[in-house]
Amino acid sequence: MAKEKVVNGDSARKRPTPKPEPAQKDSAEPHSDPVRPPTRDLRPRNFDEYIGQRAVVNALDIAVQAARGRAEPIDHVLFHGPPGLGKTTLAHIIARELNSELTHTSGPALERPADVVGLLSNLKEGYVLFIDEIHRLSSAVEEYLYSAMEDFRVDFVTGSGAFAKTISLPLDRFTLAGSTTRAGMLSAPLRERFGLVYHLDYYSRTELAQVVVRSAGILGITVDLDAANEIAARARGTPRIANRLLRRVRDYAEVESGGTATLQVARDALELEGVDRVGLDRLDRLYLRTLAHNYNGGPAGIEALAATVNEEQQTLTDVVEPFLLKIGFIVRTPGGRKATQTGMEHAGAPYADDPEKSQQRLL
Repeated sequence: MAKEKVVNGDSARKRPTPKPEPAQKDSAEPHSDPVRPPTRDLRPRNFDEYIGQRAVVNALDIAVQAARGRAEPIDHVLFHGPPGLGKTTLAHIIARELNSELTHTSGPALERPADVVGLLSNLKEGYVLFIDEIHRLSSAVEEYLYSAMEDFRVDFVTGSGAFAKTISLPLDRFTLAGSTTRAGMLSAPLRERFGLVYHLDYYSRTELAQVVVRSAGILGITVDLDAANEIAARARGTPRIANRLLRRVRDYAEVESGGTATLQVARDALELEGVDRVGLDRLDRLYLRTLAHNYNGGPAGIEALAATVNEEQQTLTDVVEPFLLKIGFIVRTPGGRKATQTGMEHAGAPYADDPEKSQQRLL
């Protein structure tokens, strides 16, 4: 079974030995055990459990089986796509299927060349090094990965001037698994050194319903198929969001309906959470209403929208707009952002193809 080692993260804290309880204590059974059971992990453990992304999973499965048959590491693999679609999960599965160990770090955590040299020198034969947000590596660190990925060695210079010398450090053969939400920000030399490159796309509603049913079984709650479909419809095509919404429905069901998540319970729980029928949250709806009502559907510049809703421009560009673009509620034009007919209807605003007619209606 693959083990995971977290680099430059919070170190695991040892649980202190429980001290004897004071003389006066509550004898009720629910509080007799002070140690709570660990949170159940919803992450799939192998390719068979992984739902969705069938083309990617099938290609990876073949590559892993071939590498295992040759008793060598799999080629370096790069996953790119929106967040929450399972890129990290696939890296864990690769390490587990190869019966290897996964070392987990992130691009911002590797600030200096010494960080990556120390990390690479500790990798053993067949280990999987997973770098999340790999597009955020500095150029100095990235250059050390070139020779490490191709020749499995690292060259670094010690000393200076006449005393400078180059030391070549051999490395065991390993697999670098990279994950990024912005593949375009990767430099061409780094991107071309990955032998396997896969794009993960948004999930369908049917696939998300399967994710919800599987996760509900792990969490030990009863979810109707209609409730699972309702959660999937509001999950924005993302398994991570589907699992988060499922946990909120579980909480609501345990308090309000005896633990069973029916369709009505799911709807009530998600409305209480502020997620509407198509998956828009408070900020999404505020953005859409502002574009529809304040700017008559647009076009409007992103700077003006950010100032109106009092949010950072980067937040609107990276968090809000991708899903609105995906479901066809807005479009980006040379003149700015513009709401579509479906977007205007969802915001409760009239839609006019002719901007002059829309202006006359306001006068």
